[in-house]
Amino acid sequence: MNNNGQNNGESEVIENLSEVLQVRRDKLSELQDNGRDPFKETRYDRTHFSNEIKDNFDELEGQAAKIAGRIMSKRIQGKAGFIDIQDQNGRIQSYIRKDTIGEEDYDYFKKYDIGDIIGIEGDIFRTQKGEISIKAKNVVLLSKSLQILPEKYHGLKDHELRYRQRYVDLIVNPEVKQAFLSRTKALKALRSFLDERGFLEVETPILNTIAGGANAKPFVTHHNTLDIPMYLRIANELYLKRLIVGGFDKVYEMGRMFRNEGMSIKHNPEYTAMELYQAYGDYTDMMDITENLISHMAKETTGSMVINYQGTEIDFTPPWKKMTMEDCVKTYTGVDFSTINTDEEALAVAQEKGIEITPGMRRGEIINAFFEEFGEDKLIQPTFITHHPVEVSPLSKRNAEDPRRTDRFEAFANKWELANAFSELNDPIDQRDRFMDQERKRELGDDEAFETDEDFLNALEVGLPPTGGLGVGIDRVIMLLTNSPSIRDVLLFPTMKPIDNNNNDNDNDDEK
Repeated sequence: MNNNGQNNGESEVIENLSEVLQVRRDKLSELQDNGRDPFKETRYDRTHFSNEIKDNFDELEGQAAKIAGRIMSKRIQGKAGFIDIQDQNGRIQSYIRKDTIGEEDYDYFKKYDIGDIIGIEGDIFRTQKGEISIKAKNVVLLSKSLQILPEKYHGLKDHELRYRQRYVDLIVNPEVKQAFLSRTKALKALRSFLDERGFLEVETPILNTIAGGANAKPFVTHHNTLDIPMYLRIANELYLKRLIVGGFDKVYEMGRMFRNEGMSIKHNPEYTAMELYQAYGDYTDMMDITENLISHMAKETTGSMVINYQGTEIDFTPPWKKMTMEDCVKTYTGVDFSTINTDEEALAVAQEKGIEITPGMRRGEIINAFFEEFGEDKLIQPTFITHHPVEVSPLSKRNAEDPRRTDRFEAFANKWELANAFSELNDPIDQRDRFMDQERKRELGDDEAFETDEDFLNALEVGLPPTGGLGVGIDRVIMLLTNSPSIRDVLLFPTMKPIDNNNNDNDNDDEK
């Protein structure tokens, strides 16, 4: 196939684009040569934001105002022109007349480009067409844009480019900024909810000498002075429980976690999680906190505990549905693990149902595999899945009635895990045995299994009171509350593969 026509067309576009960019640089040089270098401006005393003027026009009409922002549209009509200025809170129109700002300033103003940042001083008024505006008396260029913003009617639609150039995305797609404002509102609601209940916000190390607290692959780095490997944290659980040992009864931390794993619409290598721990509580207390916390975040962010996510209505109003993991498996597969007591029996049923078998797999791990394969995708409305097998819960306290189970739950909505919680294992002897079991898994090839943390075991020997712990995946909750289809839509700067100019492949293929 002959691509000469296509290549010639692309070359022409690139050449034309280069010419336009050069014109902008030429305009900057002219300004600088005439003593009007915008980059020498150091500050601008803005008095009002766009929304303040619009919301309070009746009180402000006729008053002087100084606004600042980016030119988003420009219409010149001889000796007068209109521009739309965008600041952090919205847009407002300004009316510029040659006989008001002066001939020289007006001539320079006519050469300003879409994307330039300017300051305008003038009077607040309403045009004949009824639009609230600023009648300019003085216009100053504060920063020259040397790039070209996307065309206003089509905007920035390429998802990969939007994530890579979030700064442009925020300028041309107002709904994007709204999603991040909603994120901030939701996080404020979370903090106020916990603060009002006596939880203390703390900070724990991000660089760890042991990658513990979760089954996940860590990012590995090296500390030159100590000459040891170190790990970006995959969880902050073990440090927070040390604080409970030390006498803090209620603590929480919200921050970045790092897992060297796959990327998808709901996975990013670094993400935000919140973990909390409450002395003298258990997993039932964590259920109460979970359903009330997330429903509170929904109410404060969206105005309702009932949201619409991608066409599906999800009701976070407490109480949420509860099912044991075994009951969930039985409901959706007909397999009753209460009658299956040996690893051999469980393996036979797993093979019959097509479950992938891994080396050393045992009954509890098979129950969990059944749930992940046949149960998770049925959980649309908020649901607590409880009493996970001990084999997949190395930090959870055993259930008193059935020691093969733990007092643990995961909270699901929209088929996603949103939270994980349990009554914390505080028996140091049992905890050491669990760590040894994790070491066995590592020897069998499971590189996500825990390492033994001797200092944490020492803390348990000092004495951990009965404790309930909870972890919430903040980004997934925000996705639901902002109706965002991808985790990248709620991360200001998501992880992206570096651009290779010799390879046009991008990382969209990761979004399965």
